[in-house]
Amino acid sequence: MPSSLVIANWKMHGDRAFAEAFFSALDLTGVAADVAICPPFPYLSLVAGRVEQAGFGQLALGAQSVCAEEGGAFTGEVSADMLVDCGVRYVIVGHSERRSLYGETSELVARKFAAVKKAGLVPVLCVGETLEEREAGRTLEVISGQLQAVADCLGVEAWRGAVVAYEPVWAIGTGKTAAPEQAQEVHRFIRERLGEAGGDTPLLYGGSVKSGNAEALFTQQDIDGALVGGASLDAKEFVSICRAAG
Repeated sequence: MPSSLVIANWKMHGDRAFAEAFFSALDLTGVAADVAICPPFPYLSLVAGRVEQAGFGQLALGAQSVCAEEGGAFTGEVSADMLVDCGVRYVIVGHSERRSLYGETSELVARKFAAVKKAGLVPVLCVGETLEEREAGRTLEVISGQLQAVADCLGVEAWRGAVVAYEPVWAIGTGKTAAPEQAQEVHRFIRERLGEAGGDTPLLYGGSVKSGNAEALFTQQDIDGALVGGASLDAKEFVSICRAAG
């Protein structure tokens, strides 16, 4: 089975002082899971330095998004090779906020996924359904389509060296969390949908994960860790989630 992985997604929060305070309070002693921190782009270099100083071998730097293009006249964008140069290992692609707020289609997400893999980085593909889609009984259909877009772009080898995060849109930042059994059902579907690579691909849950519900989620057979949003802004809370993962 895949090793446990917990990723902090700071989204558009924090500044230099916040990052310094976070790492001063971050104590990963005894944590067995791999851990990644995804700060806003301006603080990648600062966090990269703190990651190197942390003395925790499983701690890595991540990025919240990437451009699908390799370079050129794309004002405001950041390429995968630039992320490599900053010391990044993990790159989130297809987060629901990028899909809904910035109109990123599954096809564009698949191109970003491909750019990340080409650069030798680890893509973290986010998939998930809206409340309306869940209530209409379309959860697995929606997620299947999001996965298929990547498979159509890269073929069956797409999932080797990748991570998939199930984030029900209705649970992100709302305080609502999918029941462990609900999350497990979708995670099992995803693992089966990935075929031969499913057994080696870390599957994360995201959606209002906190220390109070992390252990119940992580005891599910096909949940290998978490993509943590709001709770990752509190170092002690985040460490509690990491400890629950292993």
